[in-house]
Amino acid sequence: MSDTFILAACAEMLWRDRPMEFRVKRLTEMGFQVGLWNWPEHDLAMLESSGATFSIMNGYLRGRLPDDDGAAELLKTAKETAAVGKRLGVARLNLHGTGLGEGGLPVAPCETVTGAMWLKARDTLNRVADLAEAEGVTFTLENLNLPVDHPGVPFARAEDTLALVSSVNRPGLRLNLDLYHAQIGEGNLIELCRACLPWIGEVQVADVPGRMEPGTGEINYRGIAHALKGMGYRGPVGMEAFASGDPEVALDAFRNAFTV
Repeated sequence: MSDTFILAACAEMLWRDRPMEFRVKRLTEMGFQVGLWNWPEHDLAMLESSGATFSIMNGYLRGRLPDDDGAAELLKTAKETAAVGKRLGVARLNLHGTGLGEGGLPVAPCETVTGAMWLKARDTLNRVADLAEAEGVTFTLENLNLPVDHPGVPFARAEDTLALVSSVNRPGLRLNLDLYHAQIGEGNLIELCRACLPWIGEVQVADVPGRMEPGTGEINYRGIAHALKGMGYRGPVGMEAFASGDPEVALDAFRNAFTV
């Protein structure tokens, strides 16, 4: 296992023909922390007794950042999720600009983000930070990509999530910096990591194109790992990727890329 970074992998995207109990157990046996998506889809008693360490989980069920009704729903479901996160010991609870539906498409797509929406999103995230402080948890805001996977999501670009999180600047709200999404939408990944560094809660990775493990596409993850180490980053790195073949081989490739 890497002695520089804490390595995790998203159980939702690996061994997709096997039950979640197997996936969580095998990731733990291989020395990885475990990432999840929406908690109502899982047997919480099984997860709680699994012995796994959970790195990240979706931190809300419904809602969105930039309007009153969406913010109220996001905060309501985030409070429910915080209780589940504490039960499972999840380190970070993840948010997006708006709720995602089937295929990762936004439940409430938005093509134009106004100044008023920016101000409301910042206010909502301050309320999220209040909730984090009250509940003793940490929320993260994840960047997504618009061209391929998540068209119509507001505040999707890494420059947007960085602007919001850095302006709130509270310890209960961090960045989930997803480099797969950033490569599609923005590129310049090492400098992006440097700009985001003070606010990073987790770094997530997959290669482009295809959203599979490091080494299957165009991103030099070995170089990024060395750069992150040089910047002083020692936090979690999670593989949120499909396996191009055998999931264990994919996980070994991920581990090798980030063992520096």
